Amino acid sequence: MKPPYGDAEKLDFGRMFTEHMFTIKYREDKGWYDGKVEKYRSFSIDPAACVLHYSQEIFEGLKAYKTADGRILLFRPEQNSRRLNRSARKLCMPELPEELFLQALKELILLEKEWIPEAPGTSLYIRPTMIATEAFLGVNPAKEYLFYLILSPVGAYFKAGFNPVSIYVEDQLVRAAVGGVGDIKTGGNYAASLLGGEKAAQKGFSQVLWLDAKEHRYVEEVGAMNVFFVFGEKLVTPMLTGSILPGITRDSVLRLAREMDYEVEERRISIDEVLEGIKTKQLTEMFGSGTAAVISPVGLLHYQDTNYDINDNQVGKVTKTFYEHLLDIQYGRAEDKLGWSYELK
Repeated sequence: MKPPYGDAEKLDFGRMFTEHMFTIKYREDKGWYDGKVEKYRSFSIDPAACVLHYSQEIFEGLKAYKTADGRILLFRPEQNSRRLNRSARKLCMPELPEELFLQALKELILLEKEWIPEAPGTSLYIRPTMIATEAFLGVNPAKEYLFYLILSPVGAYFKAGFNPVSIYVEDQLVRAAVGGVGDIKTGGNYAASLLGGEKAAQKGFSQVLWLDAKEHRYVEEVGAMNVFFVFGEKLVTPMLTGSILPGITRDSVLRLAREMDYEVEERRISIDEVLEGIKTKQLTEMFGSGTAAVISPVGLLHYQDTNYDINDNQVGKVTKTFYEHLLDIQYGRAEDKLGWSYELK
C-alpha cells in the first residue's frame, strides 16, 4: 500500500508506525523462539510483568535510508546490536545473537520498504526493544522476555531542523551517576530526564545539558545527544565516565575527525571552561550528535539565569562539515571509506 503520511517533509518524529513488526520470545529453559514478522498490534501483558514493576527494559535506535538510486542503507547496525547486548548484560537480560538481530532488521525493513520516505532529511526510524514479561513480584531478573522491532517514517527530530537550538544547563537535578545505568539505553535514564526537560521547555529551551551527579560541574550529555565543543580546529567531547551513553554517532564523529586531521580530545570539561571559552570566543562552536538528530548545532546555552550565545547563534563550519559528511555517507552520496553502510537487498 501507499504509506498514508502525505507530505513526507512534514512528518513528525515517532508518531506514525508501519503495518508490520518483528517479535521473538525468550524463556530461560528454551532460549529464543517463535521469531516472526507479524501485523503491528497491541501487546497483551500481565499486570505483574517484571518490566512494569522493576523496569527490566532496554532499547536501541537506528535508521534506514533510501539512496537516490533506490538502494536501502543502514548505518553501522552491528554497533546497535552490540550496544543492545551490552545493555542486556548490565540489566541481567538475555543477549540476542547479532546475526538474528541483523536478519530481523533485513526481513522487516524489506517488507516495509515502501514506507521509507525519500524527501530530503527523512528516513525510516527503527526501534529495537526488549522487555521482561515474566509475571511476578520480587526484585529478581525475569526468566521470560520479548524482543521486538517497530518502524516509523520520520522527518527532522527538532522542529527547527538543521538550525541552532537553545539549551538549558541543569545544575540541580541529576540524570545519571557513575556506577549506575546512565551508559546504557534503558527507559529509566529517559524517565529521569523528564522533569529537567519540562523545566527547560517551560523556560523556552529545546533540550537540557546535564552536568555530573557528584559536583554538578562537569558536562555530560544532552538528553537525546552526546555533545561536542569546537575550540578553533580542536574538537573536544566529554570522556566516557560510565554515566554517559557511548553514542554510535559520537564514535562516528570522532573517527571522521581523526580521518580529517582534526585534533581530538576526549576528556572532562567543566561548565566553567565552556562558558569562559564562549566569553573569550575561543570556543567557536558546539553541537550535539545522536541517531535521531544526527548533528544538531547549538546556538545558545542558558546557565544560572544568563544566556551565552555561541557563534552568534549561527551554524558553524565545523558543525556543518560533520553534518554533511555523515549524511552523505548515510544516504549513499559519498564513498564509504570506513565500511559503515549496510545495504539491504
